[in-house]
Amino acid sequence: MYEERPSRLSGAVVWANTSPGTGRVLPDGCMDLLWHEGRLIVAGADTRAHRTEGAAGSWYGVRFFPGAAPAFLCVPAHELRDRRVDLAELWPASEVRRLSGRVAASADLPRALEDLVLERAEPPDPLLRRLVGALDAGRPVAATADELGLGARQLHRRARDAFGYGPKTLARILRFRRALRLAAEVPFAEAAARAGFADQAHLAREVKELAGVPLGELLGRR
Repeated sequence: MYEERPSRLSGAVVWANTSPGTGRVLPDGCMDLLWHEGRLIVAGADTRAHRTEGAAGSWYGVRFFPGAAPAFLCVPAHELRDRRVDLAELWPASEVRRLSGRVAASADLPRALEDLVLERAEPPDPLLRRLVGALDAGRPVAATADELGLGARQLHRRARDAFGYGPKTLARILRFRRALRLAAEVPFAEAAARAGFADQAHLAREVKELAGVPLGELLGRR
């Protein structure tokens, strides 16, 4: 069973999946710190759906607000794009062993994982927050760069370090997520128009490319 709750870390969520099965993790602009079977793992930002294969045992995680994880990890996001890596590949092994022991000894694994993040997380970057907010509202990338006082190259560099890819890819993924939320409530054609797609066929192509399955199958609607 999957459950999540807001984290004490601004914009983040804490989640638990205690009966994992084969599934599909959709791109959302976020990165996660995971705990599974005594291991601390980092999930980088995805550009396509990530297939899970029903690994035994429960999973726990902290999902960072887009752009927030690299400051915690001290690693540029593009180095982790579409990857799942042990934290020990990024931090000193002795430090990861100490932190893993601390989490493993806790009676509340999600809380222990969240505490670990809170101790080391940096304050959110206001510029990155504004960037995500503008793109999630459907603002064009060029107009957003002007509003933030950034040149195109500077915006691309900062986005790549923070999100794992450039602002156009982030805008594409956020638009995809907007459409999925809408499509769960309204007809697909209306969801496409309101999310900023040219038409329903455009939305269908994006969903197939980013999620790997047709929209109706993804949402359980025929």
